[in-house]
Amino acid sequence: MLILALRSMRARWVTFVGSFVALALGVGLIAMTGLALAATFDAPERSPERFAAAPVVVRASETLRVATPVGDRTARLSDPRPVPGSLASALAGLGRTAEDRTFPVQLAGKSLTGHPWSIAAATPYRLTTGRAPRTADEIVVTAGGATVPRVGERVRVTAPGHIRVRTVVGTVADAGFETAVFFSDAEAARIHPGVDAVVVHAGADAVRELTGSVPGMSVLTGDDRRRADPDPDRDSEALTAVNAMLGTAAGITGFVSVFVVASTFSFAVAQRRREFGLLRTAGATPGQVRRMVVAEACVIGVLAAAAGCLLGEAAAPRLAAWLVDEGLAPAWFAIGDANWPLHTAFWTGLGVPLAGVVASSYRAGRIRPVEALRESAVDSRPMPPSRLLLGAAVLLTGLGLLFWSLLTDPGDVLKRKTYILQPLWLIVGFALLAPLFLRPLTRLLTWLPARLPGATGLLARQNASTSIRRTAAVAAPVLVTVALAASLLGTVATINEAKATETAQQTRADYVAGGDGPLDPRFVQRVRGIPEAISSASRSTSVTVLEEGTALIRSDARAVDPAALAATADLPLAAGRIGDLDDNSIVVNEEWATRTVGHRVSVWLGDGRKVSLRIAAVLRVGTGNNGVYVTPKNAAGAAVDRVDIKLRDGEDRSAVGALLGQTGRATGTPVLTKDAWMAAHHPGTSGNTRAGLLLILGIALLYTGIALANTLVMATSDRIRDLAVLRLTGATKAQAVGLVAAEALMVVAVGAVLGGAVAGLNLLGVKGALELLSVSSPVVVPWAGLGAVVAASAALATVSAVLPALAAMRTRPVETAGARE
Repeated sequence: MLILALRSMRARWVTFVGSFVALALGVGLIAMTGLALAATFDAPERSPERFAAAPVVVRASETLRVATPVGDRTARLSDPRPVPGSLASALAGLGRTAEDRTFPVQLAGKSLTGHPWSIAAATPYRLTTGRAPRTADEIVVTAGGATVPRVGERVRVTAPGHIRVRTVVGTVADAGFETAVFFSDAEAARIHPGVDAVVVHAGADAVRELTGSVPGMSVLTGDDRRRADPDPDRDSEALTAVNAMLGTAAGITGFVSVFVVASTFSFAVAQRRREFGLLRTAGATPGQVRRMVVAEACVIGVLAAAAGCLLGEAAAPRLAAWLVDEGLAPAWFAIGDANWPLHTAFWTGLGVPLAGVVASSYRAGRIRPVEALRESAVDSRPMPPSRLLLGAAVLLTGLGLLFWSLLTDPGDVLKRKTYILQPLWLIVGFALLAPLFLRPLTRLLTWLPARLPGATGLLARQNASTSIRRTAAVAAPVLVTVALAASLLGTVATINEAKATETAQQTRADYVAGGDGPLDPRFVQRVRGIPEAISSASRSTSVTVLEEGTALIRSDARAVDPAALAATADLPLAAGRIGDLDDNSIVVNEEWATRTVGHRVSVWLGDGRKVSLRIAAVLRVGTGNNGVYVTPKNAAGAAVDRVDIKLRDGEDRSAVGALLGQTGRATGTPVLTKDAWMAAHHPGTSGNTRAGLLLILGIALLYTGIALANTLVMATSDRIRDLAVLRLTGATKAQAVGLVAAEALMVVAVGAVLGGAVAGLNLLGVKGALELLSVSSPVVVPWAGLGAVVAASAALATVSAVLPALAAMRTRPVETAGARE
């Protein structure tokens, strides 16, 4: 049967080209993403950057470590303590030391990092021009870029609590991980009194012995000095995000590959019923027919898998470069020498067509000789009961999972993993049940075109509604793409809008300052002195709790004054009162295991201190932004980064606004109205999520193009005699081409409607989850993205149907109509 399969493939090469291209592309994408995934597992060890030239570094630990029955659990501290002054003085007795102070700086409209000059040698930073700063008004800046001030130039520098014109006296080379501004040691100590780290030129053992009596201090040497770098976990966090994105993309690729290949083989078998009937008449057994179909799939799988592996290996470095250019992966990220992704891709590519052809080969083997030879071109057979049962089971499973999430954990519906995978169940269910919907849906959509003057609309309606297999094969990839695009883009947009709505409803302030980093203390003090307004200054911090004795969970928190918060915010309370918050209590949300007002809960604060606090109030979960509240006493080390300002009743808004604007300009602090602040801080899609969605939708759209082109070329090539007969009855060439194009557009519309139904169910689930979470926000339909997907599908379908038809009509219709099959 292998020889017969090869001859059949050679004779019907048009049928198999699309499957080969789709499968090769799928294997290539799996190989490409697999090689990139392997690179995230084999990340190289990174050497220290910030203190690369320092022998020993002493600093407060940024890691909370808690012993549990199943081992130590760790969490990141948001507000590590400074090095005590007494310890810094004692360390100076062991040898030469340099105290590091790190603070934000604004220069020429850019956010930079300030340090004392004495710490520059620990990186090491070296002067490229000029000299070191000696007085309070002198600085050294990082060279590079056209906007960097030159030596001798006087510039306006904004530091916490200080705005001053300073003179650039030197420049240093760019270190790559930060853009630094260096001050004299005395000036840096005045700006930022706390000591963040101490570089010690002494033996590590002696330093450890001295610091052992001070809790919470770490002594870093060797590669451990990397823990003192700015955001030391940034590379691992970036790789984790890339890993999740590529894993999802690979899974979607496999799903769409199976979907497209299975649909293509199913349609191909349906087209070849007469061919299989002839084989049965000639003596072929059902098993031989099945083996021939499987052999065809195996040949395509081997060739496509080999081609896809070569394609993926060549494309993987370009994917890695794109991830780096987009800032999604570290600058050093590159493809390694792992070969397991190629093996995985190859055997997946071989397994996909075999899995997709199982049902088709079974149907091919069931064809009876006389039945096939006598069958008309009309698809009069009902949908097989097995497909009906399977489709109903998959659809009910998808709906059941959605309803279960809504009943047990509505917040789970809003998580990325859920809203990416949830539509797949409904897509498969709708695709399996599509023959039930196609005929009535086609007749509904073509009711008006069929009644227009001319026969084109009527013929297109009848052809599409009677050729169910062809209609389903063309509509399936459109259904997948439209459903994914509308579900994913719509869900993300709806969640973002819900977060923005929730924030707007909770904010009663008329003006807001901050949200992008620490504020100038002078601004906070001056705003508090404005009698016409109530101000609520808050700090970003965190608390960590051990739940069930084994899970160490860190929650973002804000440190607030309870009375000011109550006046400027309207929080969604489930129990308790915000006014009951004090230095010995905490406000939690309903996600906490301990959430009964009056009960006590043990937590670790942002600086690592363990305290027991009484629960004063409980907030509803909402979209996940309703965090934890404590008082400033429980957020030591956290700077004020936001001030909400509400006018008192009867006060002149314009006068207070002008005063706030003047105060903001004097301290370098932007003050915005509530609406302007909301617009500037509207929740958006993160870079990783955006890139992942684009990758998924790009894969789906690419497969849609391949599937549409393949199926329509197959279908149009099989209708050459029909077109010839149509022309012999009086239709012009343009009318015949118009009929083919109308049918293609009609079927795309059917697929788009079915895809829209899937998306509608998903978005209704998201809406239901938001309502259950007490967030009233409208569903956002991505009309622009949806329109682009449908337009692209329509254009691809039209071109793929019209070009084969034009090629077929180059032959005289009399010759084509009289030709034997």
